[in-house]
Amino acid sequence: MSLRSRVTLLAASCVAGAVALVSLGAYWTVRENLYAQLDETLWGKAQATVQNKLILETPSGDQWPAGLFGLSGVEVALIDDTGHALIGTMESLPPISSKEIAVAKTGEPSIRTDGKTDSRVVAVPYRGEALVLAQSWGPTKKQLADLSLVLLLIGGAGVVVAAAAGTAVARTGLRPVQRLTRATERVARTGDLRPIQVEGDDELARLSHSFNAMLAAVSDAQNRQRQLVADAGHELRTPLTSLRTNLELLLSAEKPDTPQLSEADRVDIHEDLRAQLDELTQLIGDLVELAREDAPSLAHERVDMVEVVEQALARARRRAGDVHFEVDLQPWFLVGEPHTLERAVLNLLDNAVKFSPVDGTVRVDLRPAAHGYAFLQVADAGPGIKDTDLPHVFDRFYRSDEARTLPGSGLGLAIVKSAVQRHGGAVFAGRSADGGALIAMRLPGSSEPIL
Repeated sequence: MSLRSRVTLLAASCVAGAVALVSLGAYWTVRENLYAQLDETLWGKAQATVQNKLILETPSGDQWPAGLFGLSGVEVALIDDTGHALIGTMESLPPISSKEIAVAKTGEPSIRTDGKTDSRVVAVPYRGEALVLAQSWGPTKKQLADLSLVLLLIGGAGVVVAAAAGTAVARTGLRPVQRLTRATERVARTGDLRPIQVEGDDELARLSHSFNAMLAAVSDAQNRQRQLVADAGHELRTPLTSLRTNLELLLSAEKPDTPQLSEADRVDIHEDLRAQLDELTQLIGDLVELAREDAPSLAHERVDMVEVVEQALARARRRAGDVHFEVDLQPWFLVGEPHTLERAVLNLLDNAVKFSPVDGTVRVDLRPAAHGYAFLQVADAGPGIKDTDLPHVFDRFYRSDEARTLPGSGLGLAIVKSAVQRHGGAVFAGRSADGGALIAMRLPGSSEPIL
């Protein structure tokens, strides 16, 4: 069953239940009132008759209360304590039972329902006899039957109207859901990530906004992926072209009847090949690392940043040459991925070493700041970062004019940014006190060990 059908059925069921309860209550109230009115009318007629003191005498000498001759619409009888009818005919005689005879004997009035004649019977004492009045329930039941028919028709009409209204409300209310459904089917079928139209500001409109935000995020991810592939292809083209050129040159020199390369040229080509292979290897490694950084996190553990920085320093010192490190580390702990953070710190250290002058000093500083954050700063004494390059230093494959002549893929700082953001932090770039570059990582955590 579709959602629209369920909404329609729910609306019709609720209205049907409400109409049924109201109709039942109305019918029961009217029924009790009619029965009470019938009893009150019979009691009133009986009391008025016995309280009328006017006596009429017949030609035969019998005396009868004048009130008897004013009764209408009821069956009347005056009985003695043996049940013999003193007034009344067999055709119009009300039903007589032991209760009416007991009234003549005891003088206690009574009222009852006679199931055989479907009538209400009242008996009151009168001068040692019992005055019996009976009135049929037929007209009252006919009124109740008419009332039940009217309530049934009105209730049925109400249910039909409720079903129609429920259908209209479901059609109108579910229109955004239908648009979402068509949009998801369109995305699955065509890959088109255009946002859908949003109307109103209710819950379904907010759902549509969320769906559009999801589409925008997916579109942004696709664009970044395409850009990464395009940039990677562009960066790979240069070393691959150089490799192809050098290899073709070596192969051509080995053919007969072609000029031979000198030993010095061969050595230069071999060195170029080795450097291009190293550049290609680093570029592929950085791409793999960046792809791993962009993947969702799988596991986290307690991380001691001092230990992470010291491990990265140990690796950086082995290839730092004459560059020295000045280190000031204060305790800082967080929950994250030690390998990812160590790779990010190592990239900062390698970047600082690459731009440091001979016998230069790289300053590494880790200290807590306010609001539960710590800053890890790596500063060098190199040429620094130009103001025009500062907004782009963390972009993928971005390399300043000075860095294009140096080895590297342009992905190191992008990997740093990705790793820090995965841990809820941020990265900043500026100028150090020595005029070189200053790269800072802001990381959340605590100065106390995390249990």
